[in-house]
Amino acid sequence: MPDPSFDPTACPGDFEAYWRDLLEELEALPAAVAVEEIPLRSNEFSTTYGLRFTSVGPYRLFAYLSVPVGEGPFPTLVYLARYASTVEVIPQGDADEKRGRFAILSLAARGQRNADRPWAAPFPGLLTEGIDDPRSYIFRGIVADCCRAVDVALSRPEVDASRLALLGANDLPILIAALRPAASHLVATPNLFHRAIDRAALTDAYPLEEFNDYLRLFPDRRTQVIATLAYFDPIFFAPAVRATTLLLGGRPEFEGLSRALAGPTELRPSETRYKDGVFQEEWLSRGLGFDDAILPAAWRG
Repeated sequence: MPDPSFDPTACPGDFEAYWRDLLEELEALPAAVAVEEIPLRSNEFSTTYGLRFTSVGPYRLFAYLSVPVGEGPFPTLVYLARYASTVEVIPQGDADEKRGRFAILSLAARGQRNADRPWAAPFPGLLTEGIDDPRSYIFRGIVADCCRAVDVALSRPEVDASRLALLGANDLPILIAALRPAASHLVATPNLFHRAIDRAALTDAYPLEEFNDYLRLFPDRRTQVIATLAYFDPIFFAPAVRATTLLLGGRPEFEGLSRALAGPTELRPSETRYKDGVFQEEWLSRGLGFDDAILPAAWRG
């Protein structure tokens, strides 16, 4: 039976303690970074490494690190966990020449390819793994994985810590910028956790349909699910985010979130992949100190 005192729009009373406990758990574990060059993934303007390091669990993660040829440190792009099973050096379709300008770290969080032992993430299904309890929810670990990826990036001599951007086609860059405030810029599309159940009720498209599937199967767990998701809603992280931010998404859906972010924020309604992509590349290049953007051949005028 629903708790009549439960407010699904309120920040959990132990929100700060919940995340403080996770960060303390992470801090207690050495990253134990192992580095191996991957010549097959390198090219004439960059060298690629495979990094393995430890997150909470303990769980061993993987990331690609692409470093430009030449003398650093370099402005850096950190691609956080995306909602997919595989991870590339750079996202499919991006201009490979970017690897000659930016150091790029691309994280494979727990369950993704190259970090799928002992556990392989289900797709669909990841969004509701352990969702009955905020302490067991899989995204608690994935957030820790993303924080550890930022730590590893900042430990590298090739990385310019003053020009570090967090990127992800989901909410995670906002969460991580609050928990690891070293980022100077972030690009996010908050499509997983911001007002998740309300937005899921308006769609049958995945990944949000995972919440609907789960609640159809376990309708009596609705209150627990909403309570867990409240710990991950970016609206409650926004006041701690001071990075310069680009939000890609619809209006007015994200306007409240845009206003809540503490740093300079630009909200861009989504148009097409081409137009959104060009805008993002130009915005990011300007922010990190370049006059021009490196675009895929198909996007060049």
